[in-house]
Amino acid sequence: MTAREFDRQVRNLIELGYPALCGLGTAEFEALCAPLRAAVPEKEADVTAGRVPFLLVVTRETAPVERTMPLTTLHGKKKPGFVDHSFEPGALERFVAVPSVAMPGHRAYLVCDVERGEEFCGVVPNDAMETVAGRGRTLLTIEEGIALITHFPEVLVKNKCFSLGGSRSGDRRVPAIWISQGMPKLGWCWEGNPHTWLGMASAGTRHAA
Repeated sequence: MTAREFDRQVRNLIELGYPALCGLGTAEFEALCAPLRAAVPEKEADVTAGRVPFLLVVTRETAPVERTMPLTTLHGKKKPGFVDHSFEPGALERFVAVPSVAMPGHRAYLVCDVERGEEFCGVVPNDAMETVAGRGRTLLTIEEGIALITHFPEVLVKNKCFSLGGSRSGDRRVPAIWISQGMPKLGWCWEGNPHTWLGMASAGTRHAA
């Protein structure tokens, strides 16, 4: 996967209206992302296996989750993604990056060596998160999970959906993205309850300009 893929992801976000969400013009948004181009890894994606070399991510402080999740769709479909009503008012703001997740501190960054993590389908989330940490990998956050299905909607398929253990709110809930009524859905599941259709998404590193 090359810089051409980086340019595709920038165009994808522009076409979805991310510049306006960020309070930027198109040229300003391109300038925000441009320094990251040099950090793009020269690897190819294996979308069927749920593995991609990198994702261009815009932070929730720049583009709120409540606005970006509805911009997602299933591959080849038109129904917009949604945030489940089980998130009580104000709950999403409390799901922040856990201490072990080293966030770059920039409005846009790359998350690299991303895996959907279907090997953890049917595994207790707590156990899956411990295994990921033991491999020296990092759990995906909510905004990184949204970025994954924004740039690669083919990754979200029946029985191969994923939890996002990098964002927690201090309770037993683990956010996750799965398919509901033919649409991508951002919801949550209990940390001690396994689900046969939910894996645990992770990445290798994050890079900022």
